[in-house]
Amino acid sequence: MAAITAKMVNDLRSKTGAGMMECKKALVEADGDFDNAIKVLREKGLGKADKKAGRIAAEGVVDVLTAGNTTAMIEVNAETDFVAKNETFKAFVKNILKVIVENKPATVEELKTLPYDADFASVELKLKDMIFTIGENMNIRRFVVVDGITSTYIHGGGMAGVIVKFDTTADVAAKDGFAEVAKNICLQIAAGTPPTYVSKEDVPASVLEEEKNILMAQIKNDEKNANKPDAIIAKMVEGRIGKFYEKACLNEQLYVKDDSLTIAKYLAAASKDLGGDIKINSFVLYEKGEGLEKREDDFADEIARLTGKA
Repeated sequence: MAAITAKMVNDLRSKTGAGMMECKKALVEADGDFDNAIKVLREKGLGKADKKAGRIAAEGVVDVLTAGNTTAMIEVNAETDFVAKNETFKAFVKNILKVIVENKPATVEELKTLPYDADFASVELKLKDMIFTIGENMNIRRFVVVDGITSTYIHGGGMAGVIVKFDTTADVAAKDGFAEVAKNICLQIAAGTPPTYVSKEDVPASVLEEEKNILMAQIKNDEKNANKPDAIIAKMVEGRIGKFYEKACLNEQLYVKDDSLTIAKYLAAASKDLGGDIKINSFVLYEKGEGLEKREDDFADEIARLTGKA
């Protein structure tokens, strides 16, 4: 029987992302054959996928891909940051993006039915194979497809991602300087206060009315304003609505690289420099694990389990 070294176990773990104990057992069963060990990991995992489906998967990555005039962004989750940083996992995510760009599915469910590659008849089968091999629950959480002139930004190696779509001409977009301007808008969204809308005009009337009612209540509850007439309070509300716009609307935000400018004024100056209008059509911001329940690991418990002392 072949001797199983720590290096062999580490190499298999780096390749597959599977746990050390699983890798060692697979190598023993495969008599040290690396490729057969990978096959063993997959075969052993066949009965475990459903059990893993209920486990918390809030780590993972956000990634983007642009091909021609089509840009796609996706969030794929795993249970641990270790797996999220694994090259096999990252390649899996990138290949899913290629499937999205080529086929433009409408939903995650539709995406899972599409062919993954020559070896896997569907994305779902490849997803299950990844779960089998690595031994963690994984989930394709969401994706978006944007057609047109765009710029993208990935923050922190996949912690967050941004797509911004611009209304401009192909001639302007091809000029030196446009890519930098577009990237700066992406950075604004990722680095500053995340906006909700592009402009004031995009804020629904119902949202604006609710915000005014909240501000009105705050002002009236302040004893200093107890004797002020309604007309004055109404003017105070309008003044504070401006602060709401500065946070919620991208065009109204102060530019993070030059706070003497709003984003609208920055784009106006860039439009003049590049000889054509540049406006923000829309944007999408994904933050990894946003709104998901986080996994809490008890590492002492895990070590005890692995060493048989639990």
